[in-house]
Amino acid sequence: MRVIAGSHRGRRLEAPSGDAVRPTADRTREAVFNILAHAGWGADGGAVLPGARVLDAFCGSGALGLEALSRGAAACTFLDSATAALECTRRNAATLREEARASMIRADALKPPPAREPATLAFLDPPYGRDLPGPALTALAAHGWFCPGAVIVVETSAQDVLPPLPFCELLDERRYRLTVVRFLRLT
Repeated sequence: MRVIAGSHRGRRLEAPSGDAVRPTADRTREAVFNILAHAGWGADGGAVLPGARVLDAFCGSGALGLEALSRGAAACTFLDSATAALECTRRNAATLREEARASMIRADALKPPPAREPATLAFLDPPYGRDLPGPALTALAAHGWFCPGAVIVVETSAQDVLPPLPFCELLDERRYRLTVVRFLRLT
């Protein structure tokens, strides 16, 4: 696994050991960030990433949030309930010398603490097959984790269902083999 583009392009990232974490494939990550760069969902129809405050929930290795930092995000909060995942993310941030722009919170995305600062861009990549995206989005929104108009990227298996959420609109949906990536905007 590596950083695809930006200031850390080509740098290797480690993944937590075991099979509890399923990092987003490099090609899928590249496609997601190309969409974020060119879809015009940012301020004044621009890109989403420059200066973004990012939340990487269910962060695993931290690859999505670290890719965002590499591409111009201002800061990223990494949230995971697994200590091993956060330690791996902390090591990856240190390898990239991004400790100052990366903060780690050990917490369950279904029962998050109140946000210190809401995100303008969020990534949710929960474990597949457990119907976690809807409840996690609802809990995170209720605890102030998203700015009005925030773009939220949700990765699920093709079998997982994301129920309609009254506080989000679907911007786009893409399928990459057995993975579905949905782009939402907080309304």
